[in-house]
Amino acid sequence: MSEIGRVCVVGGGPAGLSLARTFLRHGIPFDIYERHSDVGGLWDQSNPGSPVYNSAHFISSKTQSHYHDFPMPDDYPDYPSNRQIHGYMRLFADAYGLREHIRFNTSVEKTDLQPDGTWAVTLSTGETKTYGSLVCANGTNWHPAMPDYPGTFTGEMRHAVTFRSMDEFRGKRVLVIGAGNSGCDIACDAAKGADAAFISLRRGYHFLPKHLFGIPADVVAHEGPHLPMWLTQRIFGVILRILNGDITRLGLQKPDHRLFETHPILNTQLLHYLGHGDIKAKRDVARFEGKVVHFKDGTSEEIDLIICATGYTWKVPYVDPALFSWKGNKPDLYMNLFSREHPSLYALGFMETNGGAYKLFDEMADLIARTIMARTKGDAALDELIATDRPDLTGGIKFVGSSRHATYVEIDAYRKQMKRIRKRFGWPNLADGCFDALRVSRARAAA
Repeated sequence: MSEIGRVCVVGGGPAGLSLARTFLRHGIPFDIYERHSDVGGLWDQSNPGSPVYNSAHFISSKTQSHYHDFPMPDDYPDYPSNRQIHGYMRLFADAYGLREHIRFNTSVEKTDLQPDGTWAVTLSTGETKTYGSLVCANGTNWHPAMPDYPGTFTGEMRHAVTFRSMDEFRGKRVLVIGAGNSGCDIACDAAKGADAAFISLRRGYHFLPKHLFGIPADVVAHEGPHLPMWLTQRIFGVILRILNGDITRLGLQKPDHRLFETHPILNTQLLHYLGHGDIKAKRDVARFEGKVVHFKDGTSEEIDLIICATGYTWKVPYVDPALFSWKGNKPDLYMNLFSREHPSLYALGFMETNGGAYKLFDEMADLIARTIMARTKGDAALDELIATDRPDLTGGIKFVGSSRHATYVEIDAYRKQMKRIRKRFGWPNLADGCFDALRVSRARAAA
């Protein structure tokens, strides 16, 4: 492959590391640029802008979340902590000698698509380099989205990206806005650390326990019988009613959607603290009046600190936004990987799904690698598929019509479509041991 075919990868976090190992396996020349000093991306709390708080854990279990051929250490718990996940990232990079392919402390400032489809990439060092392809793997949780409510709040109000420890809540009346997994975790920290704690929810949600019958919930879902989605929704709905009862007794709203129609909230601690009165559930915020927060249920509370767990805006700041199609303020890509309009533009990590990410990253990275190689041979059928195919990746789920779910996919439906693509072009699945030849010796890894 010529130098012009070299690939530029932006980001040395979980997605970038998967790409590095995959490109090494296929012999594709590449450079990775990471603006921070080491691998890990958002999982490295020392990185400016990392959204990881001290109590953060994986919401998918270790057996469903690791990279292909590289399980997490046996002594890790079912749901590893953020420190363990960062440690795992470092072990992964060492095991395959990935750091030598990454330029740390170097950011991609700007990229310009050339008429011939190549990319002029401008680095923070002032250098400009030419690449045949660009893969955006910079992550999605770096640009916090703040809500806007009528009135003026005179207490302290900040995004969850700034939160680290429950010690920040001591002696304060705290409101957490948002009931995603991070919002629920932070609300539980507030229940333990604040003088008074409240959580504001726009709608009702289904709360899944992290364990069912003593087994991680995602293991039950993955290894259990694969039933039609409507039946799975009914069965899990019955299980939740048995385990949780009527959650409206805790001040929560009744869900306005069926189970799995929003991103799963794996948290039973919040129900525990609600049941013990250590936190109180509120409706959406109506308006501010000084330090008083008025809610849409007609109640009001005096609040010292508001933490907004209100999500993130997906940005690719080094690429002209006009080069992407957008859906719900998110890049609308074929299989969440391929630009339909620009064959040399790719992305990895710009998707949300209801399963473990890193195994999926490896499968997705392999599709990117095989597509890059096929395009060097001028495969017109592949380009036509990417430009025109719009598969249903919902798995029969009617996701709620929020911005978050605009590009959401159901993991089993996504994997089935990947298999169809592989079958069509004669590409094999990832086999056990396919990355073993890339392992470096322990002596080299320690050097």
